[in-house]
Amino acid sequence: MRIPQSKALAAALIAVLALPVAGCARNRAKSDLPYVARDVGTLYSTARKRLDQGRYKEAAVLFDEVERQHPYSIWARRAQLMSAFSYYLNKDYTQSIQSAQRFLSVHPGNRDAPYAYYLVALSYYEQIRDVTRDQKITRQALDALGELTRRYPNTRYASDARLKIDLVNDHLAGKEMEVGRFYETRGQWLAATLRFRTVIDKFQTTTHTPEALMRLTESYLAVGLPDEAQKATAVLGANYPGSDWYNHAYELMQKHPVKPVAPIPAGQPIIPAGTPGAKAQTLPGESGTATPKAEAPGAPTPVGTTGGTTGGPVPSTETPTS
Repeated sequence: MRIPQSKALAAALIAVLALPVAGCARNRAKSDLPYVARDVGTLYSTARKRLDQGRYKEAAVLFDEVERQHPYSIWARRAQLMSAFSYYLNKDYTQSIQSAQRFLSVHPGNRDAPYAYYLVALSYYEQIRDVTRDQKITRQALDALGELTRRYPNTRYASDARLKIDLVNDHLAGKEMEVGRFYETRGQWLAATLRFRTVIDKFQTTTHTPEALMRLTESYLAVGLPDEAQKATAVLGANYPGSDWYNHAYELMQKHPVKPVAPIPAGQPIIPAGTPGAKAQTLPGESGTATPKAEAPGAPTPVGTTGGTTGGPVPSTETPTS
């Protein structure tokens, strides 16, 4: 019996379309795609295998699949943390933060919670940009590192976090210096002074402190405050006596000497008459007293106005392993 030509064409078209579908089905059955339902042990071991092979994206998706398909198993909790770690290795820091925070919201008291906080802090830390860019991520990294050290101060992760906190503070101080120097070049001395004061007050243990003191000397001299400039130079000389920054500040002060205080005229009472319990005194002689000596630039003065000091114990540089 002869088949009509239209029906023959339709049958051939259906056969052609069925071939790729069948091929996809065979490939799907043999593959390790995450949406294939399988037991929890097989899913987790497959994810670990992908992680060991350096296929971090696939590993992260498979770990997520463990949690999705088997949310109440003992493997799900571990898979959440491994997912965050895999995303971190893949440099997908946003996903890593989300996975770690999800783990902490469900298991806040778990023994692996310090590591989850550490992953969050590292993910922010790795996104820090240079000082010419916005430093919102840098502040988030500082907050996350501080949270880890406050909650788990005696863990190995906290030791590394303290070291990174010093580096982050140095970076934030560098941002203030960058902005301060920009204002200086434009002649906006007051705005520049505020930036340099921020470095002295908040980041005085960073590597930018000596330059900030020298820049303060420049700014104070520019706005006509030689006494304040002399104080900044004195602090610089006391804490960084051999630095180029101090030498430059000292040269500036030599060009702008501080005016001496006028002598008290002869016969002028030192203690005003009528002060309770005090007898008025007058200066001997007609030439008055010697002019009070101005403070030398190298006089020892505490760093900054808050009385802080530089230095301090160096935190451990041991890098925790996952």
